[in-house]
Amino acid sequence: MKKRYDVIALGELLVDFTENGVSGQGNPLLEANPGGAPCNVLAMLQKLGKHTAFVGKVGKDMFGKQLREAAEGAGICMDFLLEDEYVHTTLAFVKTFPNGDRDFSFYRDPGADMMLRADELPVAALQDTRIFHFGTLSMTHHEPMLATRKALNLARDAGALISFDPNLRPPLWHSLEQAREQIDWGLRNCDILKIADNELEFMTGETDFDKGAAKLRAQYPNIRLLNVTAGAEGSYSFYEDSRVFVPSFKLGGTIETTGAGDTFCASVLNFVLENGLDRLKERQLREMLRFANAAAYLVTTKKGAIRSMPEKAEVLEILAHH
Repeated sequence: MKKRYDVIALGELLVDFTENGVSGQGNPLLEANPGGAPCNVLAMLQKLGKHTAFVGKVGKDMFGKQLREAAEGAGICMDFLLEDEYVHTTLAFVKTFPNGDRDFSFYRDPGADMMLRADELPVAALQDTRIFHFGTLSMTHHEPMLATRKALNLARDAGALISFDPNLRPPLWHSLEQAREQIDWGLRNCDILKIADNELEFMTGETDFDKGAAKLRAQYPNIRLLNVTAGAEGSYSFYEDSRVFVPSFKLGGTIETTGAGDTFCASVLNFVLENGLDRLKERQLREMLRFANAAAYLVTTKKGAIRSMPEKAEVLEILAHH
């Protein structure tokens, strides 16, 4: 059945302030990069020629305006982005370590993305998408959690596949037990899962990827395609009886890892849009992971995410030569 959108994502849209040198007085200079995992995913899907839309809320302020313009510039349909007159756009301050890893400080208590309500959802649009994608930052508080669950049910009842990336950010939860409960709900309601190594350990207690994935697959048989990202080591895909590992591309030039997981996730969703989820071969899964790893590597060589997504030709160039 033909759908208007390939992917609709719901969740946070925020400004990532990342370090960019120091001033003449020795103070750190911060660059205001548009970000937020769901929109990062959509930005990469747009680069791959897909039609996407975002559902969420920003403040009616300069940062909200910047985010709308950046997302529209990336080609994402922002018709369903709402503006809150009283609550400011969420901000994240990102500390980058020498190896590219990050630490986050959030200004979000409250932030506009937490203000989305279930009665504000674009019902017709959510019923007109092939894939619905979400994470857990829209589930840290009661009202946006209700909105997320309603949006998922609207999309799924209309035949959409459900994609989930936990994207665990411990500082944003009242307790880790609350985070675990909401991630559990996401795991019970998705067809496609992208989960990072630390999140796999958080949910299963396993540091061994195979054991952790086996636990998840036994507990959540609804998950048809389970992908585990292992940072600089590479990624794993578990599908039916297949288990595939592809190492990452270590070609140097990494600046920071912001958006790498989202780029990987988008590449996987692009693969599913083009190949479906039925009778996939190990060869196809390996090709999927190679493309996703290459795309994720490329985004680490730039600052930010939404405006840093690689072109498809750049990814193919990496694959052709390495």
